[in-house]
Amino acid sequence: MKPLKASVTKGLTHHSILNACDNSGARLVKLICVQGLKTTRGRYSSAGIGDLIMVSIVDGKTEMKKTTSLAVIVRQKKEYRRLTGIRIKFEDNAAVVIKDDAGNPKGTVVKGPIAKEAAERWPAIAKIAKIIV
Repeated sequence: MKPLKASVTKGLTHHSILNACDNSGARLVKLICVQGLKTTRGRYSSAGIGDLIMVSIVDGKTEMKKTTSLAVIVRQKKEYRRLTGIRIKFEDNAAVVIKDDAGNPKGTVVKGPIAKEAAERWPAIAKIAKIIV
């Protein structure tokens, strides 16, 4: 996993609801925890673009509901700053459901744009994305 080339603001907190923007069968997912985050005891975890998270599938196909899975955040409403000085924000919070820690997605198509920072860190997701912003 590569480091990011932007100072991403952690805009999504514990129990945030995100859209699943792929065709894996999930529609809405809830953020449970952030993988690889080391913090103070008792502090709720927060995540930003490009982070690997554990999600609970809230809405979607019946066999996927109420199960947990790994996901990567590809869009967030909270603006963040790139090193060039540009501030980027999207109109929704979205994640892509993945199969394993290597970043191989469950779906075959990503709906909507994804952030350049997530595409650099997760090249398997960038392959199936149509638009990279």
